[in-house]
Amino acid sequence: MDSIIEKFKARAVELWKSADGAARGKASDLLDHEVGELENIFALLVLGVFVGLPSPPVQITLELMPEMERELCLMLSKVATAHDPLGELFAVLGID
Repeated sequence: MDSIIEKFKARAVELWKSADGAARGKASDLLDHEVGELENIFALLVLGVFVGLPSPPVQITLELMPEMERELCLMLSKVATAHDPLGELFAVLGID
């Protein structure tokens, strides 16, 4: 009788750990997505002048520029390839 209860307990613990791992994975993926979206919103707030949004005071923008290096480089690369979308596609695919 004890062995059946122990087996049931072991299976329940295994099932619980599996469900816990899946829930934690889903939660961390959701948080990663949320952080990405918050970074995009922050970039729009700081560099919104490029898309027609009112800009923050220049002193604040200049103080935040070191934090915005990745977004600024990404924006400049997108502007450089905006007139040649097929060229960007071929560059990604490695077609010469």
